[in-house]
This record gives sequence, structure tokens and C-alpha cells, in this order.
Amino acid sequence: MSNLTALSEFILLGLSSRPEDQKPLFVLFLIIYMVTLLGNLLIILAIRSHPQLQNPMYFFLSNLSFADICYTTVIIPKMLVNFLSEKKTISYAECLIQMHFFLIFGNIDSYILAAMAIDRYVAICNPFHYVTVMNRRRCGLLLLFSITFSYLHSLLHVLLVNRLTFCASNVIRHFFCDVSPVLKLSCSSTFVNEVLVMTEGLASVMAPFICVIISYLRILMAILKIPSATGKRKAFSTCSSHLTVVTLFYGSISYVYFKPLSSYTIKDRIATVIYTVLTSTLNPFIYSLRNKDMKQGLGKLINNIKFQMGSFYSIKVSKICGS
Repeated sequence: MSNLTALSEFILLGLSSRPEDQKPLFVLFLIIYMVTLLGNLLIILAIRSHPQLQNPMYFFLSNLSFADICYTTVIIPKMLVNFLSEKKTISYAECLIQMHFFLIFGNIDSYILAAMAIDRYVAICNPFHYVTVMNRRRCGLLLLFSITFSYLHSLLHVLLVNRLTFCASNVIRHFFCDVSPVLKLSCSSTFVNEVLVMTEGLASVMAPFICVIISYLRILMAILKIPSATGKRKAFSTCSSHLTVVTLFYGSISYVYFKPLSSYTIKDRIATVIYTVLTSTLNPFIYSLRNKDMKQGLGKLINNIKFQMGSFYSIKVSKICGS
């Protein structure tokens, strides 16, 4: 019984258990993390500082970038520590905290992507009422709903995990504390947890995904009615970046979560890397490389940063020379 009640920590198996893989993986994920932070931070600063980017689409994009920064920060720093540590442990409390915030920011990402799909639908299918439909208040309410629902969803799952007891085996075959691999270690019944994952959990993922599908079906129907090929290309280009991100995010999530708990394997860990790490890293590139306004905003921001750094350097040099 002491093994069932006194479990104070878990061991995160990680992406690989081979010692020779640890340092290369550390370097790889450190680079990915720095690129994610820098890329998403530049997106946020460009949107905040550029007047042309003050509209609902970029409002949601800046919040998506912020959620991506938080999302990866919940996971990657602990991964980096474990790559260089012999004891790849995480305390029971830290595990639940990581699970809680992972679920929060993961769901916020999902619902913001749905809100962006609605925004593109209104912009293409109802352009004359776009300003009134996607006003600041409505955008704020959509964001507030995303945050509130994600918090309650996460809290419910974490509280149900916290009521479980665990066996002597404390090895989580994953690189962070996700719900499914933690449930596999439980000695008590996980029936309620599994039912919740397959009902409320499935609904929380499918609701925004269905919203995205319906929005894009309506967008496709509207684009097909445009007579000119140029007009069709222009309309499609306004949502191609978002569609790319949605495909990456929901494709990998579907692969991991829409299967029985017992079949959780190394392939699921790799798929999880895509929606937890790579999607957040690629978002800034996808949106900036395929969006003219975003390119201009980033260009102006980088030029301003260069100018300010040059001015600071000149003042510092003049002070040294004067002294």
C-alpha cells in the first residue's frame, strides 16, 4: 500500500533513452525553443507596432503567438533539463501543474484557430458587414470564451487524475505529463477518466475543428462563385496560411488522441512533438512568409530595432571617446 500512496515523483522517459542521443536532442530542442520564442515575439511586436495590422485577424494571430510561447514553455524547459540529467524526474505536483497548463494553452490554441477561421469566413463571405460583425467586443468575447473554457476543461481533467492511485512503476513513457501516458500508470480504475477523454475531451477538440471545417466549406463555396481566376487566387491566399497551420495542428492531434489508451506508442510521442513544438515554431514563418502585410510589419519592426541598437551603440561610443 505504501507504493500506492507514497508516490512523490515520476520519471519522464523522454524521446530517447539512449545516452548518446541526449546532447544532440538538447541542442536541437534548445534551437527550436529559441526560434519559437524569437519568432512569436517578433510577430506580437510587429502586430502591436504596425497600424495596418490592427484588425481582428492579427488580433487573434498575436494571441495565438502568445499562447504558443506559453505552450512550448510549459514543455521544453523541463525537456532540456532532463536531456542533461541522469535522473529524469518530475515531482507529482509539478507533473499535475505541467498537465494543467499544457491542457489550458493547447485548448486556447485550438479555439483561437477556430476564431480565426470564423474571421476568414466573415471577411470572404460577408465582407460588407465584416467591421460590424468582427468588432472589438465580439473578438474580445471569443478570446475570453477560449481562455475560460480551456481553464475549466483542464481543471476537470487534472482533478480527476489527482484522485487516482499509482503503482510502483512511475515511468511515464513520454517527454512530458500528458493525460494518456499518466493514466496508464494508475492502479485504480481509470474508467471515468477514459470516458471523459473520449466524450468531453473529444468534444472540446472536435467543436473548434468542426467550426473550422464548416467555415472553410462556406469559404470554398464562395470562392468557387468568383468568376475570375485572379479573384479566386486572391481570396484563397487570405486563408492559405491559416489552413496550413490548422492541418498541422489538428492532423497530429487526431493521430494521438482518437485511439484507445492502451495503444499509446513511440509514434504518438513523435506526433505529439508536431502539435506541441513544431507547429508553434513554424507558425511565425507560415504567417510571415505568405502574408504581404505581415512581411511589411516585420520589416519595419526589424529596421526600428536596428536603428535603436545603432543609436545606442553610437551614444555609448561617443561617451567612451569623450571620457
